[in-house]
Amino acid sequence: MASAEALGELEELTRRLRRDCPWDREQTALTIVPHTIEEAYEVADAAAGGDPAKLLDELGDLLFQVTFLALLLEERGEGDLEQVARAVHAKLVRRHPHVFGEAEAKTAERVRERWEALKTEQEGREGVFHDVPASLPALALARKVQRRAAAVGFEYPDLAGALADLDEELAELKAELRDRPEPMPELPPDPGQAAELGDLLFAAVNVARRLNADPELELRAATARFRSRVEEAERRAASAGENWLELPLAQQDRYFDLAKEAE
Repeated sequence: MASAEALGELEELTRRLRRDCPWDREQTALTIVPHTIEEAYEVADAAAGGDPAKLLDELGDLLFQVTFLALLLEERGEGDLEQVARAVHAKLVRRHPHVFGEAEAKTAERVRERWEALKTEQEGREGVFHDVPASLPALALARKVQRRAAAVGFEYPDLAGALADLDEELAELKAELRDRPEPMPELPPDPGQAAELGDLLFAAVNVARRLNADPELELRAATARFRSRVEEAERRAASAGENWLELPLAQQDRYFDLAKEAE
């Protein structure tokens, strides 16, 4: 197959880089993984941007990371790219008995419900939060922990419950703010206020999960919108002969609202 040939060529290229490039020769799994994480985020960004050419390019970068890490395993006699591919193939077959076996799962929700049960039944994993990597970004970590809890039925029965919890956590944060003054900039946060803020963020992630929205991607999108609006507000102020950076907040806000309306 053409795909197998292309993957073989990539594997050979990776071997040559490892042999002939001074930088690649020095790398270890620990030094490569930060680049792998960065490439995964770039894949997510390309997917969110809806640019197929960009996604194709970023997927290639991520595939190289996988190939390189597999080569490092091979050098230590602990595995290789073939074993990586065969292992994930076997795992996917094992976890999709509704496709490759006699089990039934007619909806995506049912597939998700069975996913955790299959890992426990077939792979001997124990505990609700088995194998949840603590190194995940905070929003992704919260979402994964919540999904694990939901898999065993420990969650609000509907979105209304999650929204009520979000309202409750916001009220508790406001209560903390009433009891203690706002901290000065650059000083450590008040522990009680910080804890209530954490609970609020966790509750917001839960609402996102119930909406089938990825909180990491949505926060990134919201940040991009804010940045774009501020830049547009600066441009509009400049067109009116004003320096947005020097304007009072009320006038900055007026230009910001105009930028939002222009969208």
